[in-house]
Amino acid sequence: MRNTMTAGGPAALFILSFRHRDELTKLAEGAGWHPIAARRLANVEQRFIGSSAAVAVVDARGALSDGQEAARRLGDTVEANAGALLVLLSRNDGAALDQFHADGATHFLISPFSEQQFVKAVQFAARHAERVGGGYRRRAGDDGQTRQESWRWQAGSPTVQLSPALARQAGLGEDPGRRISLMELFRKLDPEGRKAARGAVGRAMETGRSTAFAHLDRQSGARLAHHLRVDRDAGEIVGHTETLHPPSDGAFQSRDPITGLGDAHAARAWIDDRLMHGVGLVAVLLAVSRFDAINAAFGRATGDAVLQAAGRRIERLAGGDDRPRFVARLAGAEFAVLLAGSADQARLFAGALVESLARPFLSGDHVVTLGSRVGVAASVSGDDAAALLRRASAALAEAKGAETGAIRLFESAGSGDAIDDERLEVDLRRALDQDEIDIVFQPQLSVTSGEIVGAEALARWRHPTLGQLGAATLFNVAERSDYLVQLSDHVQKKAVELAAAWPETLSGLRLAVNITAADIVRPGFAAQFVAMVGESGFDPHRLTVEVTESGLIEDLSAAATLLAGLREGGLRVAIDDFGTGYSSLAYLKALPLDYLKIDKRLSQDIAGSPRDRIVVRGVIDMARSLGLDVIAEGVETEEQLGLLAEEGCTLYQGYLCSPPVALDELADIVTRRRR
Repeated sequence: MRNTMTAGGPAALFILSFRHRDELTKLAEGAGWHPIAARRLANVEQRFIGSSAAVAVVDARGALSDGQEAARRLGDTVEANAGALLVLLSRNDGAALDQFHADGATHFLISPFSEQQFVKAVQFAARHAERVGGGYRRRAGDDGQTRQESWRWQAGSPTVQLSPALARQAGLGEDPGRRISLMELFRKLDPEGRKAARGAVGRAMETGRSTAFAHLDRQSGARLAHHLRVDRDAGEIVGHTETLHPPSDGAFQSRDPITGLGDAHAARAWIDDRLMHGVGLVAVLLAVSRFDAINAAFGRATGDAVLQAAGRRIERLAGGDDRPRFVARLAGAEFAVLLAGSADQARLFAGALVESLARPFLSGDHVVTLGSRVGVAASVSGDDAAALLRRASAALAEAKGAETGAIRLFESAGSGDAIDDERLEVDLRRALDQDEIDIVFQPQLSVTSGEIVGAEALARWRHPTLGQLGAATLFNVAERSDYLVQLSDHVQKKAVELAAAWPETLSGLRLAVNITAADIVRPGFAAQFVAMVGESGFDPHRLTVEVTESGLIEDLSAAATLLAGLREGGLRVAIDDFGTGYSSLAYLKALPLDYLKIDKRLSQDIAGSPRDRIVVRGVIDMARSLGLDVIAEGVETEEQLGLLAEEGCTLYQGYLCSPPVALDELADIVTRRRR
């Protein structure tokens, strides 16, 4: 493929993507480039220069302010190196193009775009760099192997060939073709580095795909990242070595080989870096229970798959706002979520975490249910990573002695500041009385046309001291305090009344609201709900009620009666979060349904392995065989959307279009998309 090869192999392509790094890396590699990818802004100029790439890709989709800052930092550097700067934008951010151009962007691409369009855009940018750079880039290419810190290893060989630059950096002289034994090379790595290196090389050999690992350089104190690719023609693994400054830059921290999350070493480095800069942190340590029994009953492969799925749930739940955070697997079935913020906020997050992991996991033919316990500790003055994690571990140890789902907060003697359930229950009563529960809307779009056709109403708690709290925390507190019915009524009524007063821009949209398992068993709920909708003035034929799969299973007969009553009132019915529980065709056939809404885990897994895609295809085929439309939630990338479209998905929602937003912002989004 044009512009993807140099004399020394695939051309480097520098990618900075805050939300889609792995997807773009995979795409670039498949198109013939050697991707050098980052997820954070730290030292982006030096990292671009060190990559020796002619093209820098800045992916600002879903991260506009970070993308603008990246373009400002990279613009002059890219120009000085006779390169090209390609910016990827969300469709709603086209107004920022002038500023990106002023900052040095030479090319742009606005989503949605296909894989082929992305490849062509990079090729155009590479051609631009070649024409502008001319002899400069050819001369740079001529001595690229001399300047670059790189190495090559042939499978089975006892030695590694170093480039002159890497040999010099290692204090071994500058002889062309310098070789070093594997044993000598490993002695230069610390134990964590040796483990990371073996894992990365093993992954590259097994999958044939690019990967990376990082380690501490004992001589300089810096962290070195090694970007690995497989040269199949030569039967070699080629490593491009990059120096990360400062050492705690987390773009290529060492990773756990099973989950892909950071490992214990990366977690400690992340904590120390933030504490050094005065950031207050909270460590949330989570232990998954019953994991040994799962390994024994179903085998190691199923156990690893469940660990991966648990890691994804934790990572997605942790990504709900813009606070700094880091998710790691420490060892065995223990995970860490490191957050900037207060212990009170972390305590609430921990509750949502426990609830999320209690939902069943689907692994192949097995439905697996996990329990968890959590320990929480906040940083104090003079802390380092070891001290913070030690206190969090003490809290976790206390939680392990309690019932499943227990959360323990480490408190120093005399501390009375920890948040407690009784206080939250009182706060919720006040929130209902003083209208502190807000409604936000997430757009739902047609997969084929891209048109916004509806919106799901979601609750947010505007807490006076803890800030905005999500629906998971809100309903957890309500369930503990016996306010679940009152909260459900309040949220449903407010959502429908807001929709009844929607401006003309939104007048054709459908509204989706959630009903709970408690609603299903309430006598007369269907008639009460239909009457409430009628009183609001909202057209019931534009209303969809969503009920979770687990809520249906608890009382199938009551659910069938309730849903039939709602449909008689003109409403449509969707089963929500399908794929997280029992996913049975038998009970789907027994229920009066219009939509099947697949869980975001399935939506996001479709871009994973062929096995993942087969699972999603089976769910969609199941729905279509019953005449149900399929809604995919949690769609975050163009790749996921394209694959869902191929399998016959009808509607979607997710961050690819928009997060949940206030009413006025929803109207703005609809207006912009219709232009």
